[in-house]
Amino acid sequence: MMTTIKDNPGRVMALDLGEKRIGIAISDPTRTIASPHSVLNRASRAADFAHYAQLINEQRITLLVIGLPITLGGQEGQRAAWVRDYADGLRDQIDIPITFWDESLSTVAATAALHAQGRRGRKVKERVDAVAAALILQSYLDAQPEESPYD
Repeated sequence: MMTTIKDNPGRVMALDLGEKRIGIAISDPTRTIASPHSVLNRASRAADFAHYAQLINEQRITLLVIGLPITLGGQEGQRAAWVRDYADGLRDQIDIPITFWDESLSTVAATAALHAQGRRGRKVKERVDAVAAALILQSYLDAQPEESPYD
């Protein structure tokens, strides 16, 4: 069963896992808008996990969405297996649910969005992963069923 927003009210955090950098995005408390938060330069899993735990506590995060690389053919490849393994290790370190969301072309879209804002070179490289995480998170938030006042 997939974890949904309704099951976990509160802020949602998303990760765009890369080999060198990890983009982090956080939603507003109403779970309507995703915003880029930061880019973490990868060190070790232990250091990464400690950073997430601190953010989860500080920002009162109740759900973590991790971008899952799905091929254009709809399959999970080696990179997706690595992401799932990473998430399995993270589950042992945090007390909130983790769910996955398709991250296909999020970095391409993030780069295009930054270029459209007139950013180039280093400025794009510094922000692209956080913007990609925000695109993943916004896609996830938008796909959740609307809550009815009659629920």
